Order: sequence, then structure tokens, then C-alpha cells
Amino acid sequence: MAGRDFDTVLVIDFGSQYTQLIARRIRERGVYAEILPCTASIDDVRAVEPVALILSGGPASLYDDGAPDASPELLALDVPVLGICYGMQWIARELGGDVRSAEFAEYGRREVEVGDAAGSVLANVPARTITWMSHRDQIAHLPGGFRVIGRSETCPVAALADDTRRFHGLQFHPEVRHTEHGAEIIDSFLFEIARARRGWSMEAFEHEQIRRIRERVGDGHVIGGVSGGVDSTVMSALLNRAIGDRFLAVFVDNGLLRKGEATQVRNTLHGELGVNLVTVDAGDRFLAALAGVTDPEDKRRRIGHTFIEVFDEEAVRQREARFLAQGTLYPDVIESISHRGPSATIKTHHNVGGLPDGMRLELIEPLRELFKDEVRELGRRLALPERVVNRHPFPGPGLAVRILGEVTRERLAVLREADAIFIEELRAAGWYENTSQALAVLLPVKTVGVMGDARTYADVIALRSVDTWDFMTADFSPLPHDLLGRVATRIINQVRGVNRVVYDVSSKPPATVEWE
Repeated sequence: MAGRDFDTVLVIDFGSQYTQLIARRIRERGVYAEILPCTASIDDVRAVEPVALILSGGPASLYDDGAPDASPELLALDVPVLGICYGMQWIARELGGDVRSAEFAEYGRREVEVGDAAGSVLANVPARTITWMSHRDQIAHLPGGFRVIGRSETCPVAALADDTRRFHGLQFHPEVRHTEHGAEIIDSFLFEIARARRGWSMEAFEHEQIRRIRERVGDGHVIGGVSGGVDSTVMSALLNRAIGDRFLAVFVDNGLLRKGEATQVRNTLHGELGVNLVTVDAGDRFLAALAGVTDPEDKRRRIGHTFIEVFDEEAVRQREARFLAQGTLYPDVIESISHRGPSATIKTHHNVGGLPDGMRLELIEPLRELFKDEVRELGRRLALPERVVNRHPFPGPGLAVRILGEVTRERLAVLREADAIFIEELRAAGWYENTSQALAVLLPVKTVGVMGDARTYADVIALRSVDTWDFMTADFSPLPHDLLGRVATRIINQVRGVNRVVYDVSSKPPATVEWE
């Protein structure tokens, strides 16, 4: 990010589930944040020219075999450093302190007593405050130059500070909403200790990306795959604004979309946004690739491979194109490339960081630096319709991973109709905008029922709706019983082959949002 008009705070990832949340909290305050793994070289860190470092937490103990480690030179960069949980313990150990396993672990809400906090990250926090803890190890002896600025009943060093070197540490997580004064703590570090300048905004991002696209593409042509989802639609609108008709959106209709979705995609992109669009009808090809397949990962692989084949064939026909645009987001970049840090690779279905073998095009990823909520904000700046900006997430493999078992044309028709009824009723009742993701699932079982005077043996539809802020955790939506009853009645009466509807009331974790 060097050379830009705004400051960058660099988050060093030790594998915490909250690392992305730290970066988002910083960006919410108008300061740009970037994430690098703890394995990054000191040269990579210097290249970012950060005005401050935040060292994340992590699931490991410092004393575990293979515990995450980082370059000690991070502490010699002459910038303020904030260590959170594992990050604080790493700082203490590196500077000569002692970290040990404690008699009592602390998980969840814990009260912290603040003291001697003038000029520190806790300067604007009350004398007693509720925080969110998640640790077993704790600092037994302070490194030289530090003082304790916060303690809990069972953790004598819940926060520490070294004013001279501008190093601060927290045993708790200020980035999570459960910590009462987390925003004040982050603000104190950013603006009072690091003196970071506000300057990161979606307006600044939009102008910067348009400039970069035009500079890189020149008078060349770009193609990009679109699905109708928020990410690819925003990407298309941005490229259309940057280079106009020299961007071609390629919509591969895989036959696995929801009812009426292919028409909606075409109308939105071409009709409303004026994007140059070509549609490839490949439904039969995808169904053939899925014949007899029941394993969900195998489904995803086959769909991914087929998409690349179809798209590559279209790319060959577009001889003018020199660039390929992808709607890759920052979480995809972090989670899909295992060398980004010690956390496990989570997503295997994104094509991140490279192109299909043999493809001659150069890659452009204009949304690569954004989180999902930021993409929605950019979409509004680009005048996308609210129905697109607020669209619930829809998996790349489409309805194939919402059909448990084999995907057939007949089973797709059943799920399409059930899904359409569910979404229609949610919208009519005003619940669609108040939930994070809603879906229908076709189960691989049949149950006995009675319709009229006849016994039936038919399919089961499961309904799923969740509320979540970040999709790392989620609760089931408390949909009204009368709404669920209406949906179930319509599905059973109108979708041939279904005689039972159930509602999924599991949370994430232990369940996931999708069933496959």
C-alpha cells in the first residue's frame, strides 16, 4: 500500500479466528488495514510501510510444537505495536518476559480492572470493564520497560504498556463486540498512540481502482465471469465504469441456478447497468458432469472444472481480450492460500491467486482488498439496485450443494420451486432483509404422508434461515410460526413430490450455514 494517500495499519496473523475482524474494525474507523501471515518476511512487512502493527491472537500455546512464530525484527521497526492475546504473549517472550500455563483458564466474559493507564490503549476505559477472554497461558513476569495497566481476578497481566517503545498488549480481544469498550481501545491505539490519519473510504477506493484499471489495461480488453451475485456484479459495474464496452461479462448458465435467476442476471447486468454481456447456456454439460455423483466435494470439483472448461472456450473466442477479471474478495485471498498464515485452508472452491493452466490472460482482481460489507457499500456507490446489493449469499456450485445426493433435472425442478416459495414468502412478510441467508434444501430421504385419501411416499424439504454479522458464527432466524406454516403449506400443495417440510434450528457452530 506504499505510496497511497492514506496510512496503513498492518495486522500480523498468528492464526486467530478474529484476524479479519481486527482489520474490519480498523477500516470502520477510516484507516486502511492489511493482513500478512506471521510467516511473512520482514522485507514484506517493510514494503507495506505500516504506521503501526497489530499482532493477532491465535489458537496455539507458545510452547506447542510448531507454534506460530514471527520475525523478531517486527519489534525493531520503530512503529507502535499492539499485541492481542497470543500476540501479547509473543511480544513478552521476545523481549525477555516469562509466559506460563496458568492455573485457571479464562474463556468468555471477564471483568478487567484498569489501573495506571494514562497514555495507554486503556486511557479512555472505565476503571472496571467487561472484556472477552480466550486463553490458558498468561504472562508470569513482565519484560523490562513494561507496566501493568489491567488485571482480572485470575490474570495479573490482562494488559500492559511500554510508553517509550509504544508497545501495548491485551490478553483480551478488543475487536469483538462482547468487549464493552473495544472501540475506544482501538481508537486510542490508532489515533492517540499511532497517530494514524483517517483517509480510507469507499470513495477513495473507487477512484483508486478505476485509475489502476485504466492504467493497467490501457486500450486493451477484459473479460470476466459473472454469476449474478454481489461480488461479480459489483466487479462488472466497476470495470464498466472504468473501461466501458472494452469489458465483456461472461455469464455461464450452469443450469444450477434458482428460479428465474438467469433472466434476472441478464436484465440487471445488461439491461439496467449497461454491461457488455454474453451468455453461455451450459446446463446440459454441468448435469452430465454431475451424473451419479453424491459426494459434496466431488460435486464442487466437477462443477469447478466444468466452469473453467466452458469459460476457457469462450475466452478463446474473445480474441481481443488480454485480461481476466475475477471478483475475488479479501477473505478469499486469506483463506484460500495456505501460506497466508498458520490457520487451515478453509475454502477449496475459489480460484484465487492464479489462472487455469494454459490460459493466456493476465489476472485483474479489483475487489481483492475488500470485505463483503465493503463490496456492498461499493455497489451502492456504483448505483446497483438494492435487490442486488442486499442479495443473500448463494454458493458458486448453486443448487447442486443444496440437493443432498445425486443432482438430476427432476430434483432441481423440485428444489427450485420450493426455494422460490420460501424466498417469496420471506420478502412478502418483510423478513428477507432482516435475515442474513435463507435457503431450501432437498433431502435424500422420502417419508410417508397422506394427501387426500391416498398415502404418499415423497420428498422432504428442509428450510434454513440464519442471522449473522460475519458468517463465522450464526444463529437460526426466529421466523414466526405462521410464516413457516404458510411456507410449508404452499410447498406441499404446489410442489409435486414433496409431502413434508422441516425447519433447521441449529446454530453455527456446530452446524454450518449450508448443508453440504
